[in-house]
Amino acid sequence: SKLAALFKHPLYKIPIPEVTEKDKLFIVNPMEKFSLHSSGSDKWVSSSKAETLLPTGKTAYDTYPTWLKFHVGINRYELYPRQDPLLPTLLRDLATQRIVSSVQKSGGTQLKLIMTFPNYGQALFKPMKQTRDQETPIDFFYFSDFERHNAEIAAFHLDRILDFRRIPPVSGRLVNITKEIWDVTTDKKLAKTFFISPAGNVCFYGECSYYCSTEHALCGKPDRLEGSMAALLPDKTLAKRRSWRSPWRRSYHKSKKAEWELNPNYCAQVRETPPYDRGHRLLDLIDMTILDFLMGNMDRHHYETFEKFGNDTFLLHLDNGRGFGTHSRDEPSILAPLQQCCSIKKSTYLRLQLLATQPYRLSDLLREALAADPLAPVLAEPHLRALDRRLGKVLAAVGHCLAR
Repeated sequence: SKLAALFKHPLYKIPIPEVTEKDKLFIVNPMEKFSLHSSGSDKWVSSSKAETLLPTGKTAYDTYPTWLKFHVGINRYELYPRQDPLLPTLLRDLATQRIVSSVQKSGGTQLKLIMTFPNYGQALFKPMKQTRDQETPIDFFYFSDFERHNAEIAAFHLDRILDFRRIPPVSGRLVNITKEIWDVTTDKKLAKTFFISPAGNVCFYGECSYYCSTEHALCGKPDRLEGSMAALLPDKTLAKRRSWRSPWRRSYHKSKKAEWELNPNYCAQVRETPPYDRGHRLLDLIDMTILDFLMGNMDRHHYETFEKFGNDTFLLHLDNGRGFGTHSRDEPSILAPLQQCCSIKKSTYLRLQLLATQPYRLSDLLREALAADPLAPVLAEPHLRALDRRLGKVLAAVGHCLAR
C-alpha cells in the first residue's frame, strides 16, 4: 500500500504543538454519558438521568457515537488527527447508517439535503448531477457549473493525502429516494417536488437559486441515486464559525475582472491587511490555493475558521463540489496567491516534492484511497492523471519564485 507507506514517512510525522484545554473546541465533562432511552426514542439522556451503569473499565467517552467523538476531537491545529482510528468507522457510518430524517439545507445555489441518523449524527448529502466522464463545457462560467458529488469525496481524500486535514470526512452512498428521502422528509416544500418520470423513475428537484426545476430534476434508477455524505461540523450555536472573504475571490461577473487579476503587486497590499499581516494565515490560504489548483476548483470565494481559536488556527476547506470538472485543461489563475506572494510553507513544499516521486505518485495515492469508497471508481482516470501534471506546475511555480 502506497498510502500506508506515505503515512509512515517522516514528513507525515511532524508533531503538532501540545494541545492544551484552551486549544480544544469543546471541554468535555468526563462524567457525561451518551445513551438513548430506547431504540425507538429520540431522547439523549445525560449522565444524571441515565440509569444504566457503564461496563467495567469503560469511560463515559466510550458511550459517544463516532460523530460526537469526531466533534470532541477538533482542536486549534487540526480537524482530525493523522492516524485517526475513528476515521474508518465514521466513513462507514456515513455510508450505511439508517436515515431517519431528510430535509433540504437552506441557502446555497444548488440542492443539498441534511440527513439525520438514529444516534443524532447528521450528514450533508449532495446528489449526483452528472456522470464521471462529463467535463464542464468550455463555455461555462465557473459560477454556473454543476456541483459534483464525486468531487466532494475526492477532495476529502486529496486534502488528507496533502496532510492538510481541513475537510470534514466524506463518503459516497447509494440512496433510495423513496425510502430514505421521500418517506422520511418533514420538509413540506421538498415533498411537493417529488414525481414519477415518464420512464417510471422517482425524481425530485427541491427549491434553490439554480438547477431546481423539473428540467433539472434528480432522478433515480428507478429510485436509486448516488450522492456524497459529508459529516456535518458542530452546530454553529455550539461552535461559532467565522466566514472570511478570500482576498483572491473572483468577480462573479461575466465581464468584470477582480483587482488581483489586474494588479501584479496585489499581494503587497494583502500582506499589510489583517489577518494576513502576521502569523501563518497567508500560508494557510496558499495551501488552500494549491488544493484548489490540483482539483481545478475556481469557486473559492470564502473560507471559514472556528471563532474560538481567533486568527491562529487552520482554515476549513468546505464546499468542494466544483472541483474535478475538467481534466483536459488547467486553470493557472487559481495559483495567483502562490505566484504573486512567492510564499509557501516549507512542510507543504517538501510534501509536494515527495508526492511527485515514483514511490508516492499523487495519482496512485488518490486512486488507492478512493478504491475503498462505496461508489468506486469515484474519479475517471483522466482526472487522476491530471493531478500529476498539475503537481508539476505547482512545483514549477515554486521553482520560478526560488529563481527570483
